[in-house]
Amino acid sequence: MLEELGLPYHLEKVDLDEKTWSQGNYNQLNPKSYVPALQIDDRPLLTECAVILEVIGTLATPSPLPPYNTAEYWEQRVWLNYIATELHKNFISPARYGNWLPNTPETKAQVWTRVKPRLAYVEKVLADRGPYLLGWEFSVADPYLFVMTNWMQRLNYSFDDFPWLKAFDATMRERPAVQRVLQQEGRPHSLEAKKD
Repeated sequence: MLEELGLPYHLEKVDLDEKTWSQGNYNQLNPKSYVPALQIDDRPLLTECAVILEVIGTLATPSPLPPYNTAEYWEQRVWLNYIATELHKNFISPARYGNWLPNTPETKAQVWTRVKPRLAYVEKVLADRGPYLLGWEFSVADPYLFVMTNWMQRLNYSFDDFPWLKAFDATMRERPAVQRVLQQEGRPHSLEAKKD
């Protein structure tokens, strides 16, 4: 969203296996020990994707956020929380080896069993209103959903039952901001289990 809105930012890469970043021990910055984390000036460090995306929306003029306490505002909040609790957390393998995503045939199958019915709900909504979660308007929830479809691609999960999610993923990849971010991030970390 920072790139999408043209807001200035400085990117820091974090090694989640070693818990390090350019300033040393990442846990000293973020005791939760995961990303994302966003520091805005002297404000307290922000964590949690749903919160970060909403806060970023408040930094732009005009803001991409629907007006507070409208039906659209609450619907966007519902989507941010659904993605966080029902998709994001279920994509994370409980038995991972050196990565956050599943990286053995067993963990991939286990995660897909949990994630597939939740993706089916998103598919139905996109089919009813698409191409974005709130219809024709891009929202701060869409980049978060794109992370999930990107993980589907990385894990080679099938889009066969999800043509609308597949189209959503393709539409997101066409956005110039997404292309810039993917280029910045570079090649994703390996999903292979690390050798001890």
